[in-house]
Amino acid sequence: MSTKAYINRSEIKNYLAKVDPGVLDYIQQCEIQIDKLAEIGYQLSKERHLPTLLNLIIEEGMRITNSDGGTLYMMTEDGRLGFEIMKNKSMGTDMGGISETPIPEHIYPVKLYTPEGKPNHANVSAYVGLTGKTLNIPDAYENDQFDFSGAKGFDQRFNYRSKSFLTIAMQNHEHDIIGVLQLINATDPESGEIVSFSEDMQKLIESLASQAAVAITNVRLIEGLENLLESFIQLIADAIDEKSPYTGGHCSRVPALAILLAEKVNRIKEGPFADVQFSQEDMDELRIAAWLHDVGKITTPEYVVDKATKLETIYDRVNELNARFEILNRDAEIKYLRAIAKTEAAGELKQLKDNYDATLIQLESDRLFLNECNTGGEFMADDKKERVREIANQRIMLNGEEQNVLSEDWVMNLNISRGTLSNAERDKINDHIVVTIDMLEKLPFPKHLKRVPEFAGGHHETMIGTGYPRGLKKEDMSIQARIMGIADIFEALTASDRPYKKGKTLSEAMRIMGFFKQDHHIDADLFDVFLKEKVFQEYADEYLDPKYIDEVDIQKYLEIKPKVLEQ
Repeated sequence: MSTKAYINRSEIKNYLAKVDPGVLDYIQQCEIQIDKLAEIGYQLSKERHLPTLLNLIIEEGMRITNSDGGTLYMMTEDGRLGFEIMKNKSMGTDMGGISETPIPEHIYPVKLYTPEGKPNHANVSAYVGLTGKTLNIPDAYENDQFDFSGAKGFDQRFNYRSKSFLTIAMQNHEHDIIGVLQLINATDPESGEIVSFSEDMQKLIESLASQAAVAITNVRLIEGLENLLESFIQLIADAIDEKSPYTGGHCSRVPALAILLAEKVNRIKEGPFADVQFSQEDMDELRIAAWLHDVGKITTPEYVVDKATKLETIYDRVNELNARFEILNRDAEIKYLRAIAKTEAAGELKQLKDNYDATLIQLESDRLFLNECNTGGEFMADDKKERVREIANQRIMLNGEEQNVLSEDWVMNLNISRGTLSNAERDKINDHIVVTIDMLEKLPFPKHLKRVPEFAGGHHETMIGTGYPRGLKKEDMSIQARIMGIADIFEALTASDRPYKKGKTLSEAMRIMGFFKQDHHIDADLFDVFLKEKVFQEYADEYLDPKYIDEVDIQKYLEIKPKVLEQ
């Protein structure tokens, strides 16, 4: 049976304390530094804001080495070392990073190569940025390998003494140098004198630089992925915009309106939203959902999305309709000319002419009437629908065959009661939300964006289950999805770039929104925030033509109560 020996740390420390107390102190200091370095590593790994991360790196480097100053350089896209942060404790300098003081414009990035294309090995930070080697210089004034004329000139101007330098490269996992950390003037904590950077300090800072490079790379990777996602979303919006300039404007305005309303909800300290607080990730999730809420329209035919008139398909068939009336006019003229050729009686000729003129007048009246019907509107009366059917029954010769002047499909489209879409076309439009949900649910969104499909897919639902596609009720929906509903409706009402309707004024749009509130079509509490916080007004000032902006009686709509629902 084997036995294992376990080393007791306390016993070793007690032994060392008897042999050499100085060794024990050294070990304890090392333990403190290692523990602190581990803590720094943890902080670096969880920080996601790059300026804060860079500030943490330089401050911890200065703390570990008790340095008076430090500079953090980051590699630029054109292969130079740009000044990101500059700090000096004794001079009270704190520039760049999260500081309110930016790096002065006259401080240019360090060039890694001379104008002749040779490596700039005379500059300390450039040398480290090119080779990746650490430089630990005890006294710059006694060093003749590198050019410290800049530091000496600085010292002379500001009565400073730049002495010890520790310059370390930050390399990522691909061994690319992404930045350089330079610490200046290590200071003895007891005497306050400037000392050189010890070998132990150098090793600790090299470890810090290594951890920092990993953390910076991770942050940049995350930012890169987020930028890629944003660009992909913008690409989709652009595709919809190319497909239809009308929905493209909608796709860009709904996010602005949704975020504006969400920000107002965040500020409320009383009422049903007093405890609601959206984080930045929540806001990003809502914004992305708003951008993607109509992505399903990519599959909707253009002639349906952009259907400006009732007879429009791939082209507006009203021109064909007018051509048919030209044929009817021609037929009437031929009939008239044939009739007068058979008679010479003055009375009959006059009657034929009167009949012919009356026919032309009636045909033109019918043509203008059908053109008017083709434009669509909010309501079409039954008597107008009947007149369309009567006109349709007129006979015409086309391609050697006698037929009605209007086909059943034309009659059906011209008799659309509201707008320009038939029931089948409206179903096709409505189907875009189903496609949107299906498309978004197939995407592997990261954890903080998992609710994008739910937010995006709920903007046609109502508070009482009468919406589509899932017939959700208020309790089934997140606040963000309900915000989306209000943003989508209000933008659509006030939009002036639709081919099938005119934009509504603020007062007209709010009157309709008031009906929606009363009928539980939208969230009444959110709509009250929309009113009280004047979200509609801020949006209008930014996005609407001034001619559509008029006075709104806010109190009138706040007093509207949702209808009492039958149990």
